[in-house]
Amino acid sequence: MPTSPSPQEQTPPQERTPDRVSDNRVPRPRGHPRRWLILGVICLAQLTVLLDNTVLNVAIPSLTREMDASTADIQWMINAYSLVQSGLLLSAGNAADRYGRKKMLAAGLALFGAGSLVAGLADSSGQLIAARAGMGIGGALLLTTTLAVAMQIFPPEEQTRAIGIWSAVNALGFATGPLLGGFVLNHFWWGAIFLINLPIAALGLVAVVALVPESKNPEGERPDLLGALLSTVGMAALVYAIISGPEHGWASARVLVTALTAVAVLGVFAYWESRVPYPMLDLNFFRNRRFTGAVAGATLITFGMGGALFLLTQHLQFVLGYGPLEAGLRTAPLALAVVALNFTGLAARATARMGVPVSIALGMTLMSGGLVSIATLTAHGYPGTLLGLVLIGVGTAVANPVMAHAIMSSIPQEKAGVGAGINGTLAEFGNGLGVAVLGAVLGARFAALVPVEAGSLPAALAAADSAGERGRITDAFSSGLETSQLVGALSVLLGGLLAAALLHRAGRADAGAQAGQSPHVRVPAGTRAGPSMKRRRKVEEGAP
Repeated sequence: MPTSPSPQEQTPPQERTPDRVSDNRVPRPRGHPRRWLILGVICLAQLTVLLDNTVLNVAIPSLTREMDASTADIQWMINAYSLVQSGLLLSAGNAADRYGRKKMLAAGLALFGAGSLVAGLADSSGQLIAARAGMGIGGALLLTTTLAVAMQIFPPEEQTRAIGIWSAVNALGFATGPLLGGFVLNHFWWGAIFLINLPIAALGLVAVVALVPESKNPEGERPDLLGALLSTVGMAALVYAIISGPEHGWASARVLVTALTAVAVLGVFAYWESRVPYPMLDLNFFRNRRFTGAVAGATLITFGMGGALFLLTQHLQFVLGYGPLEAGLRTAPLALAVVALNFTGLAARATARMGVPVSIALGMTLMSGGLVSIATLTAHGYPGTLLGLVLIGVGTAVANPVMAHAIMSSIPQEKAGVGAGINGTLAEFGNGLGVAVLGAVLGARFAALVPVEAGSLPAALAAADSAGERGRITDAFSSGLETSQLVGALSVLLGGLLAAALLHRAGRADAGAQAGQSPHVRVPAGTRAGPSMKRRRKVEEGAP
């Protein structure tokens, strides 16, 4: 009588033998031998994108003067980059998974460098806008591939610390962008703020080619071209509606038509992705409680933090009277706290002791407390703002890497690029919506206290007739800032508590599933059973 095959014999060799599994599919148990050096390379690539997100803002006066650029031109110089980048994040992540993350990382650096060269030498607004759009394509490739590569080269026990360093570079770019831009503009012409990207991009490109290992989805799924088109159009339209809302009015035809277009296109995208055999975004991911909890929390967190930090720069300049460079220096403690805790590994060690849900809840509570401190204590000067910045920095160092890792680890390794695209899309969407909504709260509160035709603070101050009137206007603006910051603080707190609760439930469900796990192969939550998995399951169930 023939004996039934053992579990070891049931499993195809390519699925049971770790040393025969391609590095593209599962990281080595000890990680890549040069993983920390490679992390430095991809962080360098990431830094070029992050600096460009903020460095252009300080050059707006120079561009307006030297290029005779209109307000609309300036807006498109800024928005062309963010619109293209946010629209392409999902498509860029999918392309990295399919064609190779190293290839897409190198392509992103090359495109970003070429766009920077054209931008630095541009002699018209149209050329600069086109160059910024090209840089947005490179930026989308870089933002998705850097995080995906980090997940591939580090073993699970080191991934949280690696993502912490990656997050710290994000904070460093946010803090140093305005400072670097101010320094360059004090010594060179405006085009130099783009040309400084060239040596960084060139060095990063050489290092990527020499050091970064190639990895991609080994199943070689067919490209989802229609899905890529729909996601790009839908996300770009949504971000444009959010950006345009505060300026043109939320009820204006431009904003309403763009928003309705975004909703319709993204609805068609979701329907298409649920039907196509090889979707760009597998909607089954949202059945994974861990993924859903991390996504919900991350959206609310970036909403509150993005808008609140946008308001902080206005508070430092318009209320406390600091110049752009000094305001940038005074926000540096936030980034320094993040860098100190993540680069030293203190945040990662604390997270390992506390666990994911507690770390997220604690981090978001600290961030929310920091925003409350900024909102309520800045009337007494900078010390209240400093306390708030340090609290936000500590909370960010603890919670952000855990949140990003929760998203990335709940998605199959072969879909790491798509996971990074989702993470980047959430950040873009949350930041844009936070700036728009909290800015609208500020505007409504300010207009209610100072009923003047000119809705901006500079215009209202220019129309004031006396020092007392100017003081009343400044106080009204401060009141609007306080209200907006408190709304942001509440959003961050709710986002943290929601994410912690959902991830705690997901952890308990996973533990229960493991305790009662049968010997049969299970398809991980949020993934589709591929042909090889289905065949394997049939064998184990006794089917021919």
